[in-house]
Amino acid sequence: MTENEISNKVIGNGIEVHSALGPGLLESAYKECLYYKLISSGFLVEKEKAMPLVFENVKLECGYRIDLLVEKKLVIEIKSVEALNDIHLAQTLTYMKLGNYKLGLLMNFNVLRLKDGIKRVVNGL
Repeated sequence: MTENEISNKVIGNGIEVHSALGPGLLESAYKECLYYKLISSGFLVEKEKAMPLVFENVKLECGYRIDLLVEKKLVIEIKSVEALNDIHLAQTLTYMKLGNYKLGLLMNFNVLRLKDGIKRVVNGL
């Protein structure tokens, strides 16, 4: 399955989670529910995937963690904020670059319609 095919299915699952819960909860609630939905749908999902930083050829554990990594291909960064901003986008791109991932989804669940809170993020590698 390609990154795009995975992302389409993840968005569908995200919409189901958002429809059931609505806006206003903590990030952690949406992350757990989306994780459960994706696992139930048969996806390989890693939650809180540690991302080491390599600096001057030394691998450093700095506490960077991808919210969800689907099929070892798609980075999902979950937010529950008033509005997405450039820092959220930069965070998602950083995770993608650290892991050499091509596609990410930045998902803000604190919106009336989830499709208005999703940004596709592409890493040019």
